[in-house]
Amino acid sequence: MNRPFLHLDAVRFRYDELDMRFDFAVAAGEWLAVIGPSGAGKSTLLDIVAGFLHPDSGRIVIGGIDRTTAPPAERPVSFVFQENNLFAHLTAAENVALGLSPSLRLSADQKRAVDAALAAVGLSGFDRRRPAELSGGERQRVALARAFLRERPLLLLDEPFAALGPALRQEMLQLLKRLRAERTGGPATILMVTHHPEDARGFADRVAFVENGQLIAIGPTDAVLSPGRDPHIDAYLGQSAEGSRHL
Repeated sequence: MNRPFLHLDAVRFRYDELDMRFDFAVAAGEWLAVIGPSGAGKSTLLDIVAGFLHPDSGRIVIGGIDRTTAPPAERPVSFVFQENNLFAHLTAAENVALGLSPSLRLSADQKRAVDAALAAVGLSGFDRRRPAELSGGERQRVALARAFLRERPLLLLDEPFAALGPALRQEMLQLLKRLRAERTGGPATILMVTHHPEDARGFADRVAFVENGQLIAIGPTDAVLSPGRDPHIDAYLGQSAEGSRHL
């Protein structure tokens, strides 16, 4: 692995009866997909990295700096949620502009950057529309535009395309791949939670499988998702060691 950009160092977090333990690293510029059953702790993992939750023990190291106790605003992280987290009373351009200025007081250069960000996600001319006037895919494009405009090196994605159909989900993943590659300063490091293992194929460099708050397996995408790799993963994917699907 290249130099790690994100390191969860012996992290432990207890939620109700679930004792979560995470110890792994993500290389700079790597795309890691996190899969596993509902309630396994995947979203909690992202919340710990983002700083919304603090581990009971262990360290969160981002960019070589211990960020374990740092508040979310002080972490070099952008977060895209399943529900896109747009403000209903703001236009698409204003929602994107929040990535630069919470007060929405923008310089001429910043306004041009917002226009360019909307253009990059295929939403030129949509700047004055509010979320209610946009489709689900368009709202997620606005959320992605805002995240990449912030130029944070670590991007967390919590099932951002789960509500979209298969074709649109693939389109959004292709857009994410392009935006990541075009990022100033090199590709963003991505930690993406998904309930659709096929989202990882062709996009994620590695896959981590989480079950009952534990990291069961982590490795190259095709290897982890291959039948027979691990009985827990086979059961989750509904596949046998011979590669046939259970009906």
